[in-house]
Amino acid sequence: MREVCVHDMKTSDFTYEEEQQIQEAFQSLLDVYAASHHRQKVEIITRAFDFANKAHHGVRRLSGEPYIMHPLAVARIVVKEIGLGSTSICAALLHDVVEDTPVTIEMLRLEGFSEEILESLTALTKKKGERYGDFIKRIMRIPLATQIKLYDMEDNLNRDRIPYPTEQDERRFAKYTKYHAILIDKLKEY
Repeated sequence: MREVCVHDMKTSDFTYEEEQQIQEAFQSLLDVYAASHHRQKVEIITRAFDFANKAHHGVRRLSGEPYIMHPLAVARIVVKEIGLGSTSICAALLHDVVEDTPVTIEMLRLEGFSEEILESLTALTKKKGERYGDFIKRIMRIPLATQIKLYDMEDNLNRDRIPYPTEQDERRFAKYTKYHAILIDKLKEY
């Protein structure tokens, strides 16, 4: 079993109100998806959400909000702003599970997630000791992973989540801004 990576995260139980907020955000995602032109594969999306929600349970972002709100925000961008379907939504919901929890790709394979999702999640998982630029280059080989990482960065660049950014936060914002532009350029090639 891998050690859990909890960079930028704190753990604690969620309040009833936070659990309600999580469920409302997921229902909102499903509502947006239901209004799309995609074949309705709610079961696999629900399975991805349940898996990610359980894997990230009790984990909080620096802002204090439940961590699962971040994958939900990325998934919402994927479906609402970009109009992508169930495979992309599942990848968005699961994008931090392998990197930040003890979950492995093999565990997700056993849960029945497609090879396309697993390939993207493998690319989206930064390897220990890997330079960030090399990580981004690896992601850019896979169009779905590139899209998910772009929207991941967009959510992470939201300065509202960190009311008093430190110098370290500012360096991270600068890094994300640089690589966000690189990912946008790469998406134009697809």
